[in-house]
Amino acid sequence: MQIILLDKVANLGGLGDVVKVKDGYARNYLIPQGMAKRATSSNMAEFEARRAELERIQAEKLAAAQELGGKLEGLMVQITRKAGMDGRLFGSVSNADVAEALEAQGFSLDKAQVRMPEGPIKAVGDTAVPVSLHSDVTVEITVSVLGEQ
Repeated sequence: MQIILLDKVANLGGLGDVVKVKDGYARNYLIPQGMAKRATSSNMAEFEARRAELERIQAEKLAAAQELGGKLEGLMVQITRKAGMDGRLFGSVSNADVAEALEAQGFSLDKAQVRMPEGPIKAVGDTAVPVSLHSDVTVEITVSVLGEQ
């Protein structure tokens, strides 16, 4: 299916690009999320009429993400969990736990923005965790897991 991107999508393209994607990806994700429209002649004309407005909105989102990234860069978040004598947790610290701890410090983030490429944290100690604020803005925070007996 041919679509027009209304926002920058990682590994696909930027604002205004006309790309071909699988039908299900377009129908079930891109179009409902407001990231794309079908590439019909009427939608192309509507997009060209709104192009300046969409570019301004995208620039504002990027600026807000960069500002938040500057505040988050190098931040340390402490999370306390029950742990055994060897330092292994009796559970794990997931991206939802990190997002909740950041919210307690006054940063409003979605748990999907907290990336954990190696999976949940299962041991006591400090771990660098990337936070994706925008497709162009990714910062690293330090998650310090403290064990309690």
